[in-house]
Amino acid sequence: MYEIFADLHVHIGRSETGKPIKITAAKSLNFANIAKECAERKGINVVGIIDCASPYVIEDIEKFLKTGDAYELEEGGIIYKDKVCILLGSEVETSEKGRNGKCGAAHNVCFFPHLSDIKGFSNEMSHHIKNITLSTQRSNISGYELIDIVEKYNGILIPAHIFTPFKSYYGNCTDRIKDIFKEKYDKIFAVELGLSSDTYLADTISELEDKTFLTNSDAHSLPKIAREYNKILVEDINFNEIVKALKNEDGRKVLVNYGLDPKLGKYHRTFCDNCNKVIETKKPVEQCPHCNSPKVTFGVFDRIELIKDKIKTKSPENRPPYIYQVPLNFIPGLGKKTIDKLLDAFETEMNILHKLSKDDLEAQIGEKIANNIVNSREGNMHVQSGGGGNYGKVSVK
Repeated sequence: MYEIFADLHVHIGRSETGKPIKITAAKSLNFANIAKECAERKGINVVGIIDCASPYVIEDIEKFLKTGDAYELEEGGIIYKDKVCILLGSEVETSEKGRNGKCGAAHNVCFFPHLSDIKGFSNEMSHHIKNITLSTQRSNISGYELIDIVEKYNGILIPAHIFTPFKSYYGNCTDRIKDIFKEKYDKIFAVELGLSSDTYLADTISELEDKTFLTNSDAHSLPKIAREYNKILVEDINFNEIVKALKNEDGRKVLVNYGLDPKLGKYHRTFCDNCNKVIETKKPVEQCPHCNSPKVTFGVFDRIELIKDKIKTKSPENRPPYIYQVPLNFIPGLGKKTIDKLLDAFETEMNILHKLSKDDLEAQIGEKIANNIVNSREGNMHVQSGGGGNYGKVSVK
């Protein structure tokens, strides 16, 4: 058994030929570039690319496998240069009956062991989605129906960023995910927390106690890969091993969740869309206390306050620790040139964030910025809450 780093939510912006896949993602995010970034700069061992059901991406994968740099594994996944295992995924937006009778929408990340599996899934989902070439298009089915299609093609379904206000189960569909999946809820063995929440917030909801928590980047650009990630104990890097870890089977398991302080997330607190202020009241409000406007984007923290059913947060004994991780590009003084200098010297972000001493860092970038990195590791930074689509900010205490 050995420990690996995994980020299971990375988008593709464009195909190799420039065809749009995820409109809001960077053009440089294509299948080959993601593999290279994880291997050479990030130090990520397993990456979940979640736009692989697009026929344009399937074409790119087939070409990628012909380069000689990558090959498919019998146990599932694609190995790139013997360094990175790529899991073939699809993010699907489902149509749910939302709260108060309104129509809700939720995102799900689905992973499949082989290219043939995701090809079959893509073909079937093309009957439920208007444009299968684009990422995360609204389907005409619910999560309850989707999980059967996913399993038909040997896949797994993980509810994505489960608390975000617009496209998630708790955010705009339901107070309890079990009400969506009903008797199939036991088939959901992992959920993704999202950037604006953490273990301590999620574990105030009792129905999540037996679910594995995942912290993933939801990267829309190459630098944002691994802004959240997981340390996982496995015997090898492949699809089957990751599934066992998510199910806590045969000694495989998630060891640590590395995530942003949820205050840094774009939707942590409620935000007034009228006066552009983050609302940090003790109790959740649906009207701005500053200007009395009802035009507010409800925050993740506030949503959890409304739906939690445990008075005190108590995590299950086997719940791994959640370690607040400040990504390099959030740290004061670390611009692109300085980050590139560190990567040239120390190879990957995982090395910089986890392994280097203060002296090593100081020799490359000076005492002040080295102190900022060390302080961010140790939680000695001030964090200003984000909301309404604006990230929080980090500053020196």
